[in-house]
Amino acid sequence: MKASSLLSLILAVALAIVCGRMYFTSNDKPAALAQPDSTRNAAIDNIMTRASVRAFKSQPVEDAKLTTLLKAGMAAPTAADKRPWRFVAVTDHDQLLALSKANPHAEFMSKAPLVIVVCGDMRLTMDGKGRDNWILDTSAASENILLAAHALGLGAVWTGVYPAPDRVKAVSTVLELPQEVVPLSAIVIGYPAQPVAPKNKWDEDRISYDAYDE
Repeated sequence: MKASSLLSLILAVALAIVCGRMYFTSNDKPAALAQPDSTRNAAIDNIMTRASVRAFKSQPVEDAKLTTLLKAGMAAPTAADKRPWRFVAVTDHDQLLALSKANPHAEFMSKAPLVIVVCGDMRLTMDGKGRDNWILDTSAASENILLAAHALGLGAVWTGVYPAPDRVKAVSTVLELPQEVVPLSAIVIGYPAQPVAPKNKWDEDRISYDAYDE
């Protein structure tokens, strides 16, 4: 056999082996499971290591990261796909100071570079008994923003507005919200001044299987 023919045969066999391995790898495992463990667990790690941050550096949050946070909020699940949310991103110092005064438990807000106020628009809610689903939808959006902030190397904390009527009124006044738009949460965001360790909230006693028991 000529050397050129022998080389061609060897290359053909090698190519067949490689293609066979690629075929069985792609068909034996879903795409997600074919990824390294570190990639698969990134989302879980992000959830488990998130912590509430209340002290921030003066460094501003970049526009690109702000956009990512808002996109994350809008990626949340929403009943009947109503998406009854509005977001107000606040970076102006005077507005941040006013918001801090509107919430008696969030004085630190005035020293943060960014606050995203998540609101529900009553003009976009479901009708009838499903109206209050706006609370669930905007809560899911708020959690998405918190997790996205952590993933981006930022720190954040959820400060509640709704359903406290005095806070709702005060925040609405600061932001000049129309009557149909109700602030649910004010998420304070920035680069952490120091590391914050997450709390271990796992409690097996809070779990029931198949039916409730204590």
